[in-house]
Amino acid sequence: MPETSKNTRCLAALDKAHVWHPFTPMKQWRESSPLVIERAQGPYLFDTQGNRYIDGVSSLWCNVHGHRVPEIDRAIRDQLDKVAHTTLMGLASPPSIELAARLCAIAPGHLNKVFYSDAGATAVEVAFKMAVGYWHHRGRPGKCGFIGLAGAYHGDTTGAMSVGYSDLFHRPFVSMVFPTTFFPSPDACRPPGEVAKKFHDSREALSAECEACWPSEDEALCRRLKDHCLCELETMLSAQADQTAAIVIEPVMQGAAGMICQPPGFVRGVAELAKRFDVLWIADEVATGFGRTARMFACEHDQVAPDILCLGKGISGGYLPLAATLTTDEIEQAFCGEIEDRRTLYHGHTYTGNALSCAAALASLDLFEKNRLLDHIAVSERMIRDRLAVLRACPHVLDIRQRGIMVGIELCRDRRTAEPFDFTKRTAAAVCHAMRRHDVLVRPLGDVIVLMPIAAMPHEVLDRMLAVIVETLSQWRFEP
Repeated sequence: MPETSKNTRCLAALDKAHVWHPFTPMKQWRESSPLVIERAQGPYLFDTQGNRYIDGVSSLWCNVHGHRVPEIDRAIRDQLDKVAHTTLMGLASPPSIELAARLCAIAPGHLNKVFYSDAGATAVEVAFKMAVGYWHHRGRPGKCGFIGLAGAYHGDTTGAMSVGYSDLFHRPFVSMVFPTTFFPSPDACRPPGEVAKKFHDSREALSAECEACWPSEDEALCRRLKDHCLCELETMLSAQADQTAAIVIEPVMQGAAGMICQPPGFVRGVAELAKRFDVLWIADEVATGFGRTARMFACEHDQVAPDILCLGKGISGGYLPLAATLTTDEIEQAFCGEIEDRRTLYHGHTYTGNALSCAAALASLDLFEKNRLLDHIAVSERMIRDRLAVLRACPHVLDIRQRGIMVGIELCRDRRTAEPFDFTKRTAAAVCHAMRRHDVLVRPLGDVIVLMPIAAMPHEVLDRMLAVIVETLSQWRFEP
């Protein structure tokens, strides 16, 4: 037996014996042959057998410039020659200071203070404490609730579960969450209330070969969805603004909900309602930040700025765990006072502002400018849209939702009825697994195939990736 095969089998056995994987049905995992990734280069991942794969989900939506980027590698090595980590409790460090200044300079609006943490969920937890503490210190402790967007996902810590509850992910832990009010999401494939009839009528009119627009591209439907959802939010705020600390949304694209697009103007509508009813607005841009929607930050599409901005994933270029919660001077000042006022935000993490992570983030921001990365992403966005258009002829593709390089291809039994596949069949997972034979790694969310290419992926590699996706879906024999 070749040494590589023997090593792979040994590693797989140890993995199955000891590693509990995230978001993974472990029984099925242990019955499979795991792919063990041991190295990477640029847009590619390599397994222990030497096989090469295109990283089609940018290592869970975080890799920006590719793997083993010389500039980021060098920045981390240079920082290692100084110090790997020191606490920010009672001390300061150059990388965290410089990164905070850079983030505030590029952030929308007047976000001028940075609180570091280590993951998207912790960035959101900090935001919740900022919002509730702000109102408490202003003498309005009753403003302590949250309004979230239906289908939202903000992470798996307790507060994040509460404001982004998913029945699939969180049902066993419902006793742990605090009550949250949710307003409907502008989901064109599952439209709420009075908007639903138009969608279903239009679907029934389709033939299997119809090349009508995707539901998320139906401008009239999306306009009605936006108005309906914002009207529902306004009604909620009219009744409970005095008990609400903040509205929390993922702007422009709800990632883990299945890549649900928000119509133009939706984010602005949320921001305006928050201001009118005197509640804060928290934008969770952990997934959408750093170019994913073809802007540095997604809320720039509607030219609005949140009161609190949560960042993670791509902040370090996908190299090291790092997250940040940005807010205004006004909110930070609410936590300032004399010691006897007891206003300090007693919150933190061991690796808050880690020097290596901040050094990687600074190098990543340099590469955005040096390589004109947002221009590159704009070209990638058009390539994706053009190449995937052929799937309009596929009767099992219900919708293709895209903002920038964030893409969700939703599969269904019948496009005319929007009937989903049997959840237990894991149809989208099977399709994604088949793409591995063509050296492309992508992942599903239920019936949705998620595409999230590395932001700097060379266009010839992106073209190859899209060709595999289109060919696989066009030729797949879907079970009824």
